[in-house]
Amino acid sequence: MSGKVDLAIVNRGFWPQSQVLGEALLCFAEQAAETQSVCVIMQSQECVREIMQDAGRGKNVQVRACKAYTDSSSGLAKRSFEAVYFMFWVIVSLTSARPAKVYVATDPPVLVPFIVFLYCKLFRAKYFYHLQDIHPEAANIVVPLNRFIFCALRWVDNVTMRNAHALITLSQDMRQFIIQRSGTDVPMHLLDNPSFSVEVGEGSERPGDIVFCGNVGRLQRIPLLIKAITAYLQRGGKLKFTFIGAGLYAPQIMALADAYEDVTYLGYLPASRAADVIKTHRWALLPIDDEVTRYAFPSKSSSYVMSGCGIVAVCGEQTSVSRWVRDHQVGITCEPVHDALVACFHSMEAREDKRYYAKDELLQRLDIEYFVDKLVEFSDFVKK
Repeated sequence: MSGKVDLAIVNRGFWPQSQVLGEALLCFAEQAAETQSVCVIMQSQECVREIMQDAGRGKNVQVRACKAYTDSSSGLAKRSFEAVYFMFWVIVSLTSARPAKVYVATDPPVLVPFIVFLYCKLFRAKYFYHLQDIHPEAANIVVPLNRFIFCALRWVDNVTMRNAHALITLSQDMRQFIIQRSGTDVPMHLLDNPSFSVEVGEGSERPGDIVFCGNVGRLQRIPLLIKAITAYLQRGGKLKFTFIGAGLYAPQIMALADAYEDVTYLGYLPASRAADVIKTHRWALLPIDDEVTRYAFPSKSSSYVMSGCGIVAVCGEQTSVSRWVRDHQVGITCEPVHDALVACFHSMEAREDKRYYAKDELLQRLDIEYFVDKLVEFSDFVKK
C-alpha cells in the first residue's frame, strides 16, 4: 500500500456496505485502475480486501480500510468518536498515498471533504466534491444544531466548495442552493443517483398495490402516512401496503402491520431483494419533507423508476421531487395533507389499469454504467 497514487476515492460507506452507490464507485475505481494507480479510503466491519478477492472484484485497486466498530444502532457518542477516528484515518491515508486527484463524497459530510481540501491545498492536488446531500442544512432539519456550530460547519463547507476542481450534485434546486450559499464559480454537474437494473416486462404481473422502500425516519413523513393509511383502511379502502426499511418509526409501522391485514412490514432487505419486491407493486410511495428537497433528493426514486412502479410523491407541488415526477411522467403528486392523502389512496383504486413507464432516456441515466461513465467524463480522472 506504499507509494504515490494517481487517484484516491474517499467514501466511508464504500462497497459492499453501500450496495448501490458503493457498487457504482467500485466500478469507477476498477475502470480508473485500468490506466492509473487507484486507492479507496473507507471504513468497514469486514475485511474488504478478502471480500473483493472472493468476488473477483477490485483488480489493481488498493484498499485502505480502517475498522468500523459501530452501526446505526450504536449510541451517538460512540458514532461521533468513530467519525473522528475515520477523519484521522483519512489524513493518514492521504498523506501516505499522496494522490494527485481525490474524489470525495458526502459520506461523512463537511469535515472529511474539508480534510481533503486541506490535503489538496498543501500538496497541490485536485479534488472532485460529490454532494449527494448538503450539510449541515440537511442534518439541521433532523436534529437542530447549535447556531454557532451550524455557522462554523457551513463556513467550512463553503470553503471546500469554492476550492474544488469540480462539484457534482443531484438536482437543479441543490445546485442553486450551493451557488447561493457558497458563491462558488467552479464547474458543477448534475448526476442522478444510480440504481440496479431490474428486468421488468410491460405486461408483467403486479399483485401488490403500494410499496414504500427506504429509511423510515423523520424526513419521510411517516406519521402522516400511518395516519392516512389507517383512516383509508377504516373507511373501507381495498389497496394493500408493503413497507421495506428500517429507522426511527419502524415500531409504529410494525404496529400498523399487526393491526391491519392489508399492511405488510418486511423490515430491512438487501438492495437486490428489495428491488424484487418493489417490481411486484403498481405504485411506490415517495414521501419527503419539502424543506429537505433543497438539500437532498430521495435515492429510492431511481429504484422505483427502474422497477416500473408509478410514483406517488407526497410533497408540495413546487418541490424538485414533484417537478421530477411530473417532468418525467412517472407518477403523481399528492399534497402532504391528511385528507388529501386519504382521498389520493381512494382515487388510486380507480387507476388500477394505469401504468407509468419511464422513457428509455431516463432509464439510461439511472443505470450504474451511465453513472460511472459520467464520473469519468466530469472528473477527467482516467484519461491516459
